[in-house]
Amino acid sequence: MSSPNNLALPAGYQLQDYEIRKVLSSGGFSFVYLARDQDNKTVAIKEYLPTSIALRTNGATVLPNADDVALFRHGLKCFFDEGLSLAKIDHKNIVRVLNFFRANDTVYMVMQYERGKSLQDYILGQVDSVPEQFIRRVFAELSNGLREVHTHKLLHLDIKPANIYIRLDGSPVLLDFGSARQALNENTSKISPSYTPGFASPEQYYDRKLLGPWSDIYSIGATMYSCLTRSSPPAANQRIKNDLLIPAVKLGKDQYSKNLLEIIDKCLSLDYLERPQSVFSLQKSLLKSTPKPTKKPSLMNKIVYALNKPRSISKSS
Repeated sequence: MSSPNNLALPAGYQLQDYEIRKVLSSGGFSFVYLARDQDNKTVAIKEYLPTSIALRTNGATVLPNADDVALFRHGLKCFFDEGLSLAKIDHKNIVRVLNFFRANDTVYMVMQYERGKSLQDYILGQVDSVPEQFIRRVFAELSNGLREVHTHKLLHLDIKPANIYIRLDGSPVLLDFGSARQALNENTSKISPSYTPGFASPEQYYDRKLLGPWSDIYSIGATMYSCLTRSSPPAANQRIKNDLLIPAVKLGKDQYSKNLLEIIDKCLSLDYLERPQSVFSLQKSLLKSTPKPTKKPSLMNKIVYALNKPRSISKSS
């Protein structure tokens, strides 16, 4: 949670070629603003501001704490490098970075503003369970983008329903990468954890040297699991001590195909070697023909299914 003394940029503030309209979100690592550019187009701007080691008390300049200057600069470099890497990725299922620049002694990342709703809001808004065809389509499409990310030697490290946006046309887009936050976590205990309990892999808690594509795959499994339960799975560090996770094959029996439930359980393996080792492998499993569920769907499920029929998956944007 951000400090009460840590001020966001005010509405109307001119940040280079962008006018700040309002704060979209804030946390322990950054502010995200709604803004408009010189052509009056709406954009989202993410500002690097880790509130536990830096503050903006007045004016616009971000000031690191005296004892944390080196740490602040390390995080700033990671954030800048991440923006540089993301700017090279032009894929419809990954948030588009349009620009990034230095100002106010910090770094800003300008992103395309997406209209729609988060997967979290979609899940909570369903009358019945999320249809299997929707789950397969969304995560197969999202895998296209995540494969591109991994090709660029990046990891997301914060995949969860709130960070997956469903556009108005039904296509998913992955938001809010956590790689730079993860880099700060490696150097100090002052930074609030970058991982989200329930969706973070065991490696993010215990051994970051083991991080890899399989870590993001664990988070995908946890997110698909939340489509079944409307809640997050137990946190990985708690599962290691006492695994109370109800397997998806048991939880979704008679409502989802055994194949899909087995995919989810495999992604949620505590041992990273037992998970799919690449997003391509996971994607192939999701794209297999879907057996009809043994339980007769409700009228609402039929309607939702008709609105969310799977589309063909393109290999590139």
